[in-house]
Amino acid sequence: MSKTSKYPSYSAGTVTVNGNTVSTSGKKKNNVTTSYNMSDAEKSIYDGIQGNLAASLKNLYTISDEKQKQWDEELEAYKQAGIEEINDIYNPMINNLRDNIASRFGNLDNSIFMDNLNTITDKQAQAVSDLSEDIMAKQSDLYTTELQNRMNYITLLSNLNTVMNNNMLSYMQMAQANSSSGNNYNRNAYQANNSSGTLSGLYSTVGNLGSNILSFLASS
Repeated sequence: MSKTSKYPSYSAGTVTVNGNTVSTSGKKKNNVTTSYNMSDAEKSIYDGIQGNLAASLKNLYTISDEKQKQWDEELEAYKQAGIEEINDIYNPMINNLRDNIASRFGNLDNSIFMDNLNTITDKQAQAVSDLSEDIMAKQSDLYTTELQNRMNYITLLSNLNTVMNNNMLSYMQMAQANSSSGNNYNRNAYQANNSSGTLSGLYSTVGNLGSNILSFLASS
């Protein structure tokens, strides 16, 4: 009677790069597991990406006191520069008007001076109003630019995270494929070995039967 060979144990799979095993796939009790083995450098980078990504998402719309102070100082400098520019334009115009009217009429108590002065001061007031709108627009631009920079940073971190995850997944899939290849080989070898054993037993049984028949016929 033929003997059935023992079914081979589960074949693990590994992926090795430059002598280092980067991924393994095997069986622990009833669970098939696959893992990626990070180097210390990779772990540091991966943890850094994960930590910064989480912090950036959490604080995406939060403006710190330090950042707000920086903006206030920048807007104040912009405001003072604008006021100085307006005064440089309109104060000389007012002074020239005053000197001209005083030299022509001896005093400033007349409609010509007042009409011209009102025209200049109205334009000056409009320039100040335009400056206020510019400051509001610049404040909005500061926030929008900051938000866009943060979004760009988050996108960069997310892309790096995706690249690392895809790289790990690729190596894990290779380890799984190696394990499957080994198990397929073991299964085929097991089946071939048992098939060979069964046929040998069958041939032996047929041979013995033939010998018995011949012996029976000879004795008859």
